[in-house]
Amino acid sequence: MPYNQAPDFLCADTMHPTYSAVRERLLEANRLSPELLAKSLGIIGAHHVDYADIYCQRTAYESWHLEEGIVKSGSFQIDQGVGVRAVSDDKTAFAYADSLCIDSINRSARAVRAIGAAGGKVSAKMPSETRGKPVCSTSDPIAGLDSAAKVALLNKVEAIAKAADPRIVQVMAGLTCEYDMVYIARLDGKHAADIRPMVRLNVTVIAKQGDRREQGSAGGGGRYDLAYFDETLVRQFVDSAVKQALINLESRPAPAGEMTVVLGNGWPGVLLHEAVGHGLEGDFNRKGTSVFSSRIGERVAAKGVTVVDQGDIAGRRGSLNIDDEGNETRRTVLIEDGILTGYMQDETNARLTGTQSTGNGRRESYASVPMPRMTNTFMENGGYEPEEIIASIDKGIYAVNFGGGQVDITSGKFVFSASEAWWVEGGKLQYPVKGATIIGNGPEVLKHVSMIGNDTALDSGVGVCGKEGQSVPVGVGQPTLRIDAGLTVGGSEI
Repeated sequence: MPYNQAPDFLCADTMHPTYSAVRERLLEANRLSPELLAKSLGIIGAHHVDYADIYCQRTAYESWHLEEGIVKSGSFQIDQGVGVRAVSDDKTAFAYADSLCIDSINRSARAVRAIGAAGGKVSAKMPSETRGKPVCSTSDPIAGLDSAAKVALLNKVEAIAKAADPRIVQVMAGLTCEYDMVYIARLDGKHAADIRPMVRLNVTVIAKQGDRREQGSAGGGGRYDLAYFDETLVRQFVDSAVKQALINLESRPAPAGEMTVVLGNGWPGVLLHEAVGHGLEGDFNRKGTSVFSSRIGERVAAKGVTVVDQGDIAGRRGSLNIDDEGNETRRTVLIEDGILTGYMQDETNARLTGTQSTGNGRRESYASVPMPRMTNTFMENGGYEPEEIIASIDKGIYAVNFGGGQVDITSGKFVFSASEAWWVEGGKLQYPVKGATIIGNGPEVLKHVSMIGNDTALDSGVGVCGKEGQSVPVGVGQPTLRIDAGLTVGGSEI
């Protein structure tokens, strides 16, 4: 199921409200302007460099955590600063400061220009506004509700969970809100701004039956304000957590060995993200350290497997109006019908490989260097009903949901733990299993996909991706999949 791109901005002859708001509240509030930033870039351009940018950011963050009706923690913080970068060939110089004053920016610019060849010169072009696509709300979620209302929302979560089943003995709920403003100025004259709200609601429940205790978790969010968490969605999150905990109370030890595995839709796409997605990022492929390096045009997956990264899906956790280098995010087809068609690129790796940025240049904050990263990465629909896929299994595992996992980019090997899984026999769910660990090799697994469901879904909005010490929000997704070989299930005793 392809996701439609958001429409371009209207009124192209006027400054867009997002750009205007960021100029006023981020730049002008710190006595900065696009023209001043262009002069700072001119300091870098006094030596020859291939690329340079200034990244200004202000982030407000608030979190609340409730346990057993008591607010265990609450925090609010504001962080702002600037990162200045210069790139020459494949070398990068970077400096940052937790201040947005022009003196700090100019000191950083002088520090990074040393990477360029003395005597060379690159002119800093005058600023021109670049517009991304309006993929999210620009309202401040922190200001959307007062503190009492936010705590009341968490109390509602607890009340619904406790009322769902008498076996629920403990409830933990958390709410986070973030309001991020960024302004990017580049040596080539491209200037861009973005406002990035983020909300997330989480619930974890503990169920007890006799001497046995089991856990269930759910939650989600995205680039919305707090009105997103209406009664229907709150109940959906709570019901999902309670259901998982109660199912796990009935679970038996997972079997072990290589077997047929069916992966559920939505969040199980985290396996696709880790086992395949990182290997399709441009830096790993330029350096030849990915199993997918130099394989454009080759078959890397079974027919019917189409994998997409798309950063402009409205409201999604991994979406951005622009990436962290000021480029519009977009839909990038990575694998089409099993054939490798492209990689995710930032400015530096695109330049070094003679390609174009795909809008995947991302960084954790102004104190981090951007690199090619995923946004929302998912597999598109096939033609099978999910029930048809499960009914096709003689014996195997149906992994409904996943917990944590890890992957080796060079080899493609991965390990994931299933937080909810079932033993399937004769085409029917027999009983839930506990301790199922899914082990395999990403590129090999894709070759053994035999049935692709028609129920592609993105996760509920909980993904966080780590790379080289940096974490960024992402989305993952897929339809229900049957994988015939290449996966080993590691079981454990209850």
